[in-house]
Amino acid sequence: MGETVLSRGRASRRPTQWVTHTALILGAFVMVAPFIWQLLTSMKTIPESRAVPPTLLPGTFNLSSFERFFDMVPFWGMLAVSLGALLLRVAGQLLICALAAYGFARFEFRGRNLLFGAFLIMLMAPSQLFIIAQFDLVKGLGMLDTVPAIALPGIFSAFGTFLMRQAFLAIPREFEEAARLDGAGSWRIFWQIMLPMTGPTLAALTVLTSLYSWNDLLWPLIVTSSKETMTLPVGLAALQGQYGTDYPLLMAGSFIVSLPLIIIFVALQRQFFAGIASSGLKG
Repeated sequence: MGETVLSRGRASRRPTQWVTHTALILGAFVMVAPFIWQLLTSMKTIPESRAVPPTLLPGTFNLSSFERFFDMVPFWGMLAVSLGALLLRVAGQLLICALAAYGFARFEFRGRNLLFGAFLIMLMAPSQLFIIAQFDLVKGLGMLDTVPAIALPGIFSAFGTFLMRQAFLAIPREFEEAARLDGAGSWRIFWQIMLPMTGPTLAALTVLTSLYSWNDLLWPLIVTSSKETMTLPVGLAALQGQYGTDYPLLMAGSFIVSLPLIIIFVALQRQFFAGIASSGLKG
């Protein structure tokens, strides 16, 4: 009888599982479809890419668009600039956001919650609102047309501070109390105990910051003016013609540029989801 009840329970769950799996498969297809379309379009000819109605598969598969992309664009130089700006932005943001978040999460001072609330108001303001002030700051520091100028505004993040604060709040205070009994100071507790325990959140913030830095177009256009400091998004934007666009060439470049982000996400996906999940545990 027990086996009969168990088999009935399994049978009743099967329709739900089918619906869930079907929805997940459809969702995965929606996410992957743009990359497939991008790759297929890069292998088409220009007339095929502009055909109405559009065709899914190219008449003949060829990689000439990828070859033309590497011939027309200083790819390796732009890659070095983009990676340099990304590394500076990620390292700076992780450090500054972690320090600020630790102060909000663990230190008691008058007006802390009010100050943090005012700090979060910045999340509702569009980033374009601060462009003029940021440009004046970079210009005053004499950093125009340099790689650090591309990364500097991105190291200050209200969202990153919020994410790290939630991670610190989720850590029991017993760890700090035990460390203080052993004679550890606040700085040592932060570096050797608290920060390592927020590894998943640090990974999540790394992925998000890398995404924003890699895709940033407007700010590099404003603060750079030479080919030596051109980032990959700026190089892709330069491929768009005034009277027409070579879509196979543009899609080939976009596909190549998106590969590093895919690699970063695949490498850190477990830590990313764990960090995002832990950010809502405690407020």
